[in-house]
Amino acid sequence: QVQLVESGGGLVQAGGSLRLSCAASGRTFSSYAMGWFRQVPGKEREFAAAITWSGSSTSYADSVKGRFTISRDNAKSTVYLQMNSLKPEDTAVYYCAASGRSNYTPVNRAHYGTWGQGTQVTVSS
Repeated sequence: QVQLVESGGGLVQAGGSLRLSCAASGRTFSSYAMGWFRQVPGKEREFAAAITWSGSSTSYADSVKGRFTISRDNAKSTVYLQMNSLKPEDTAVYYCAASGRSNYTPVNRAHYGTWGQGTQVTVSS
């Protein structure tokens, strides 16, 4: 099992940028596809971005496409989410997750078996 710890959240003005990091420990990080999800109170956790084990393929939700970039560094066992042109509607708790479907970019949260504790992102207008 891999353990995940997110960092990098915070308060930013609309139009600004943040970079989230998710550090993994435990089993081999490169065995997993990785995803970022986000959740607002009272709503379901929604997909934001995913990346295959090698980084060769990525997927994005339409709401973040062109603004967010997911990447990974397997040597550092870390996945990143670069968020640019942030909007107030991006405000949420952001979670990273690991999926055993390493050659895919799963968008369904049911395909992820391990989750981090989340990091708060707040975008002010």
